[in-house]
Formats: sequence, C-alpha cells, structure tokens
Amino acid sequence: MSTNKLHIIQVGDVLISPDIITEHFCCDLDHCKGQCCVEGDAGAPVTLDEIAAIEDTLDTVWNDMSATAQAVVDKQGVAYTDRDGELVTSIVNGKDCVFTCYDGNGCCLCSLERAHRNGKSSFMKPISCALYPIREKQFPGGLTGLNYDRWSVCKPAVEKGRQLGLPVYRFLQGPLTRRFGEEWYRELCEVAQAIIENS
Repeated sequence: MSTNKLHIIQVGDVLISPDIITEHFCCDLDHCKGQCCVEGDAGAPVTLDEIAAIEDTLDTVWNDMSATAQAVVDKQGVAYTDRDGELVTSIVNGKDCVFTCYDGNGCCLCSLERAHRNGKSSFMKPISCALYPIREKQFPGGLTGLNYDRWSVCKPAVEKGRQLGLPVYRFLQGPLTRRFGEEWYRELCEVAQAIIENS
C-alpha cells in the first residue's frame, strides 16, 4: 500500500480514490426506483467475455425484456461501441438499458440479475453495474483506477449510507471481491482501517 501527495491509495495494481473509503453509500431502491439503469446517454461498460455470457443468457431473459428492447437487440446485438470507443450494453431510445425490467411497484430491475438470483443463469450482470458507484478505468502499465462517481439520482443512497455508517467499499464488498479477489479486498480493508484510525 502506498499513498502519494494527491492522496491516491494503491492496493496491488489498483489506484483508489480516497472517497471510496471516506464516503458512505447504500442503494435505496424504494426512493430512487433504479434510475441508474434508465438514466444517462450510454449503456453499461462490458467486456468481450461479458458480452459472450450475456448472449448465452439471452434466451433466459428474453421474455422479461420489452418489445422495443428486443427489437434493438435483434438489430444491433446486446452491446455496441459508444462515442468514447468503449463496449457498452445496448440501450433503448438513447436511454434505458435493454435489460431493464420492472417490479409491481414501478422499480427498475436488471433482468440479468433477476435470472441469476432465481437460479436460471450463472451470469449475474456486468461488473461495471455491480461496482457502481465505483467507476473503473484502465491505465498503461497494467494499473487499474477506481473512482467514486457522484450522481444526483443516488442522493438517497448517500443519505442511507450515512445513516447506516456504511462506507462505499464496505457496501461493495461482494462486487469488489468478485472483481479483484478476497486477498486484495482484505488488504483494502486493512488500508481503510489505517486511514480511518489516522484521520
């Protein structure tokens, strides 16, 4: 672990914004209704491996998708290259992810994640979705950067996280472990504890 003058924390080959340790967060679907799946101007970043996994799962979630979403996937596939040159999930009308679905209370859900939770698929959802509000960026030399993304639609999540005293990195223990491994996450927790004790 090391910290430079800009207070960027390094754990292994991962550079971490200190906000991920010091800020609080806990998704509050009762208030936000899952807006992160329907707001914005591009889909969720995906890897080639994730695209293949989504394509393998497509038949399972097809009936949970809207007719418009099905038409988009028929035309361009489950992903496309956005204006920044990144592979992202396909979207409907420049907005909704094609894999959005809704519960009886009007809350937006991910059909991929729902299929996984119901034991119908081994693929959960893109890691970029699972890691939110952390955004991942790749740097030369094999380094990965993790930044905390502030978005107005997530204000209820920030408030709930503060009420619970739940830091971002603790809220995202599962996705961070899935992405970087248990040993890496344990080291992150040790680093975070040292920062908290010295603050």
